[in-house]
Amino acid sequence: MNSHAFAALAHIPILVFPVGPIPRAAFEKYAAEIRTFDSIRLGDIPAGMKDERARFMPNPLSSGYLYLSYPSHPPPPRHMSLSLFRPSHFTLGIIGVAACSSSYPLASALEQFENTVLDIFPEGSTFPLAKVCLAFEDEESAGSTGLGDTLPGIVSIPSVMGNKKLYIGTLLADLCSHILAELGRVYHVLESPIGNEYLNSALFPTLPSPSEMPLSLSSGNLGYPSYSSQPELESSGLATSGIQIKRSSTAGPGNSHTASLIRQSTLGPPAVRKRISAVGAVSSHGRLYKVLGDFFLLAGRTEDASLWYAEAIVLFKTGQDPVWHGSVLEGMATVFVLDAWSAGQGLQSSVSNNGIKEPWADIYEQLSQAIALYHKAPAPSEPSQDHSLLALTYCTAVMRQTSLLFCTWSTKGWGALAFASMLQPASTSYTQKTTSDNSWTNLERISIVSGVSRSQIANTVSQAHGPWLLHLGPHERLNILQSMATIYSSLGYKRKEAFILREVISCIMDLIVCGREENDFSRKSDLGSANTGNRSENGDEVSAVGKGAVGVRQNEILEGNQSILKLLVRACKVLGVDLEAVGVVTATDGNSSEAGGRDSNGSAMDDLEGLPDAARESFGWPELQVGVIREAIAVAEALPDPLAVARISLSALRTMHSVLASSDQYHLYQTAGRALAAMRRRGDAPAVELALHRLPIENPFSILTAKSSATNSLLSGIIDPFLYNPRKSSGPQSKNLIVQNEPIELTITLRNPYVFDLEIQSISLSTTGVEFESSPVSALVIPPNTLYSITIIGTAKTRGTLVFRGCIVQAPWGAPREFLLPVPTDADQNLFARRQSAVRCESGRTKYWGLDSLPWEKDRRRLSTLLPSLKNPPQFLHCVVVSEQPLLRIRWTSLTHGAVMLYNGEESTIRLTLENISALPIDFIRLSFEDSTIGPAQEALSEGELSVFETYETEYDLLHRKAFSWRNEKEITNILPNQKVVLSVTCVGKVGCAHGTVHISYSQVNRDHEEQVPVPEVFYTRQLSYPVTVTVYHMLECHDMRLMPMIDVDYDDIKVDDPKEWCLFAIDVRNTYGLPFEVTFGREQAGTEIAAVSSTVPPGSMSRIMLPVKKFRLSDDQISQPIPTLSDRQFVVGKSKLSIEEEQAQRELFWYREELLQIVSAQWKETNGDRHGDLSLRQQRLTLPMLKALRTDVVQIDLMLMVDNPDGSPQELDYSRGKYIASPNEMLYLRVEVANSSLLPLAMTLDLIFDPAEQVLSEGVLSSIAIGKVKPDETKAVEVPLCFLCTGRFEIGAEVRIMGTSKGSRASASRICISVREDG
Repeated sequence: MNSHAFAALAHIPILVFPVGPIPRAAFEKYAAEIRTFDSIRLGDIPAGMKDERARFMPNPLSSGYLYLSYPSHPPPPRHMSLSLFRPSHFTLGIIGVAACSSSYPLASALEQFENTVLDIFPEGSTFPLAKVCLAFEDEESAGSTGLGDTLPGIVSIPSVMGNKKLYIGTLLADLCSHILAELGRVYHVLESPIGNEYLNSALFPTLPSPSEMPLSLSSGNLGYPSYSSQPELESSGLATSGIQIKRSSTAGPGNSHTASLIRQSTLGPPAVRKRISAVGAVSSHGRLYKVLGDFFLLAGRTEDASLWYAEAIVLFKTGQDPVWHGSVLEGMATVFVLDAWSAGQGLQSSVSNNGIKEPWADIYEQLSQAIALYHKAPAPSEPSQDHSLLALTYCTAVMRQTSLLFCTWSTKGWGALAFASMLQPASTSYTQKTTSDNSWTNLERISIVSGVSRSQIANTVSQAHGPWLLHLGPHERLNILQSMATIYSSLGYKRKEAFILREVISCIMDLIVCGREENDFSRKSDLGSANTGNRSENGDEVSAVGKGAVGVRQNEILEGNQSILKLLVRACKVLGVDLEAVGVVTATDGNSSEAGGRDSNGSAMDDLEGLPDAARESFGWPELQVGVIREAIAVAEALPDPLAVARISLSALRTMHSVLASSDQYHLYQTAGRALAAMRRRGDAPAVELALHRLPIENPFSILTAKSSATNSLLSGIIDPFLYNPRKSSGPQSKNLIVQNEPIELTITLRNPYVFDLEIQSISLSTTGVEFESSPVSALVIPPNTLYSITIIGTAKTRGTLVFRGCIVQAPWGAPREFLLPVPTDADQNLFARRQSAVRCESGRTKYWGLDSLPWEKDRRRLSTLLPSLKNPPQFLHCVVVSEQPLLRIRWTSLTHGAVMLYNGEESTIRLTLENISALPIDFIRLSFEDSTIGPAQEALSEGELSVFETYETEYDLLHRKAFSWRNEKEITNILPNQKVVLSVTCVGKVGCAHGTVHISYSQVNRDHEEQVPVPEVFYTRQLSYPVTVTVYHMLECHDMRLMPMIDVDYDDIKVDDPKEWCLFAIDVRNTYGLPFEVTFGREQAGTEIAAVSSTVPPGSMSRIMLPVKKFRLSDDQISQPIPTLSDRQFVVGKSKLSIEEEQAQRELFWYREELLQIVSAQWKETNGDRHGDLSLRQQRLTLPMLKALRTDVVQIDLMLMVDNPDGSPQELDYSRGKYIASPNEMLYLRVEVANSSLLPLAMTLDLIFDPAEQVLSEGVLSSIAIGKVKPDETKAVEVPLCFLCTGRFEIGAEVRIMGTSKGSRASASRICISVREDG
């Protein structure tokens, strides 16, 4: 929608937005069908409303139209004060477009539609007045979507419907009928005395809330309807006769105002007569008449609107309300155009009135009066929102007046085309066709034909530019400036357009900067609330944990930058500044192309001819141009766009060096250098090099027989135990490899030190070794004092070593000469630097006599005595020519845009289709992988700041939890020429993995047809890389792992054979995602049956999983082993200083944790889906209490209570629910059985503990009871007679200590519970 359309006051804005998972293409298709209805005949509007809702309903035989517009977004909330002053500014209707299918029924679409409306419009808002959701049936799921169901608020449109456009037009007419009905309800509230009082209470009033309406004024609900519900209101008892009406105020021939107000109410029940309140009697009715005229204008009833506007003007002539007076004049101007459009419907061309007065002069005069009234309106005494809205109203009126003149001018006169352009600017392209020719002749011809001059339009639109723009919001200001720039551009006023465009760019940059500040503030707030630990002492954010953290640049949004730069270039070109004088060269696979509107040949010729810009005539004011260049650089730096900064700076240096001061030239040079350096650091600078997928890589033949090790590939960067290894740094450099019979490019840079052009007849390469075929470059002209680069293409014909010595240059009429180009080593550069230093040091200090004063003699004497000569021959560029290599390409992948989305722990298969496009077969394929988690882990390992346990976990994560893997390494062994194969790569969801790369190394190893003597020790491969973007959703988290003895747990649903031999594994699983997941914890333990426990974890909740685990004990040899390292590093020194006991305890915890993780495993699965994966438990830690519960004791203790039978045989007491049942004053025997589970004999003592001890009688001592030496797997028993003296709950504990250990450490303990009662 064009917000500055002339007839916008008569438009009913309808907002169309998507609902639910509808494809963008489908929404655009359906929305386009809806937007084709820019007007609806009044006769098509369904009537039948009664009471106050029928006030604005058209007659069945009406011939007018309702005009519709479709804005892209609703007005901001700060404009809500204009709801009564300018109702056409707000969204009166809403249409939701949904695509229903079997998976997305009508009920879901309706629910989401209601929620979206609540998000767009706050609760309690007046607008929208009507809404409807259109559900289009998906063609693929026709007949299975349940469109036959009828739900209020949503209309289903089957896919099999033939003429959908006709049905959509009927639905739009019904929506407009509801809008007109709601307008009647709104006016019903305003025509009451209290409503009129609210209407005159402020400059821009709003509708009163229902709670503020007195109950005595109504017998029912007087509130205006909410957007979320539209209840049926009964006839109000408000009397309308309280409003004094003049005799001339009629709504139609022979009808009074009162009759007009109640002409539709005769169809309903009669109004209840009530006493008129005195409230609001003193308020003027001018605003009420104006609102009534606006509503009639929206309803398409221009005759009624004109009458009520006339009544309002009579009351506004006192001058007390200039703003509302001006709005009435705007409405009357719109009514005049609508009436003219209806009268001239049959005209097919525009006409021009050459009489004394133009037909649009009265409309122009009315709008001029409205603008004058807005301009002289008194400003609010205090700064408020009304001042911004008043400025917006003034600027909108100016743009409406400008639209009147511009539409008349662009359509070549007053007529049907002008009316259509003013009503619906987007409905006709005639204006664009007319103004596409910006020549002065065409523009002046249009002015003569139309009778409207360009200067008149420019003067009119210039009224909107002033200090009041500062009071507008940023979006409104941008909209006004954009419209002004468009007008100036169409009029051919390029300098004024450039002036406005500079302000447009300034406004856009303000929005960008403010948006970044808001994003930074919200990001800091989120970080501060989510992670308060990553902050430094002064409160600054740290992007990494630990010392030496490096700040990471946030992702920059580059969308829209080029559009801003295009505006900048357009504005600067008008002022005589060419920001594209320096082209942008992009390089791809060695083929360079120049962007920027100039061909590469022309640019090269300009460079050869010298400095053509110096001979150009100056244009424009230099001071203004320098200021514009500074603004352009500031804009490019604020985006930020380093490429644009460098291009603008270099273009200014190239084209304006004659007028730039020395300081400005130096500043531009430094700015361009910094921008290019930043691009090079960020990897944005293009560079011409050999494509990586064609570059051969040397590999030893040993990798064909040796098994590939993941350690070598993943931990290759950290296996060096030394921080500095001089042998590694001084090793041989990588070889330069060339493939036989494949062209290569060599770049030679020539320098002309003279002040004149240097001509070169031919230049060729000087090589030794294998045969190299190349074509020389001829006819070169090198400009003075410049560096000139040329490229020579050649091909090596045979295998072997190729040496590039330099180049052979031949000048015109001269003999060829060889120029050697050695590759300097570090020693050569050091010697050269020493020679230069010696020359500078001895210059002028020594006096020579005779022939020794010759320059070359002095140099020979000086250098021969101070520095040694070069002993080693010069080193040249050596290249190894390898055999012809095959070439692969990726023909197809299973990924869309190279992206995969996974849950944490989920596996997915990536299929890559490879095609051999060479004539050689491939018999060697090997895959390697990289991902974003490998680099930080390798860096942390190389720093050596991790503990031994953290080092093991990091290496385990690298080696055993790979994000990418190739599990079917034997599936492909050979690829014949022109053959296609499919590789299956497994991708596992891993938290922290954002991207990865699949590297495919391939070669032809077996070359039986080539006899190579001696047998080579290396072969060469090529590598093909495929980047993958990975998104991993972290949905399940494990917390608070616990291990408890089963004897201490009272769970009836957990059954084990002997509670003393089991412990209970418990862990909490939290679901942080929006979908439920089913988690399963399984146990696979030797000597026990496989068990599993499953639980469904709802979104946002936590579930506890409990699983019994049988106790076990590891051997002393195993737990005494140090924590291993999975890499090949040596000299690993622990950072922490632990005692021997603490280190032994740490090792024991580590090995028992590893054994527990092998026993217990966890998996997850979508509750309503098929996606599944593994749940990692390696983040859980094992503590000493858990270890005691998990580990089997060295000594086993079994406590039993015995009683003698009448026949004298012992019998165990009844045991129920974890306790013995006994009677008081009964002689019992406590039997303690002690078993040795170790491999060595142990001497033990026994301690017994009674609680409460004073109520228990026992025989003998209870502490340090000697058991004696117990052999391995031997059991000894101790019996103690006892008697309970009273009823109650008793506990008996037993502790066994091993003699000979330090402090007599406790080896084992056990306890039993006894319930003593009379009926026991």
